[in-house]
Amino acid sequence: VRVVSEGRTQYFALHGKTGHLVTAERIDREQLCESVEQCVLRCEVIMEEEM
Repeated sequence: VRVVSEGRTQYFALHGKTGHLVTAERIDREQLCESVEQCVLRCEVIMEEEM
């Protein structure tokens, strides 16, 4: 299972033991979205094999 974010920075990851989706690093909304009212981060979860 892989989590892929748009762009170069990977903001999300899967916790190895629990399978929970977690932030891979601190997300600075002010820097990322600047003056945009609604800030959306898109990612894909890709399953390649059975869990």
